[in-house]
Amino acid sequence: MIRFIVQAIVTALGLWLAEVIVPGVGFTDTASLILAAVLLGLINAFVRPILVVLTFPITVLTLGLFLLVVNAATIGLTAVLLDGFVVDGLWAGVGAAIVTGVVSWVAGALIGDDRKRVRD
Repeated sequence: MIRFIVQAIVTALGLWLAEVIVPGVGFTDTASLILAAVLLGLINAFVRPILVVLTFPITVLTLGLFLLVVNAATIGLTAVLLDGFVVDGLWAGVGAAIVTGVVSWVAGALIGDDRKRVRD
């Protein structure tokens, strides 16, 4: 549960930074930002694996770059399901996916992962 909360906070930070950097990404208020982070975490847990499996041949042909489109689609789905979150088009979604991914990658490197540690 703690891991999900930390991931939601990191995702909220990434989405906020995407709003600042990427034109076409916006939130009406802070509550929408927090709800978008939680909803995106749930979509990434349940819908994204299905999308990754279904698009695997395209992902192989594009050497993994199609995963940006899959991530943009999950962000777009979040925006469709949540009224206070707006993503204007595919390129705004791809930009938000890149920013959110980089923030998650940096946070993962700084925080670390307990599952990777070898237990004695």
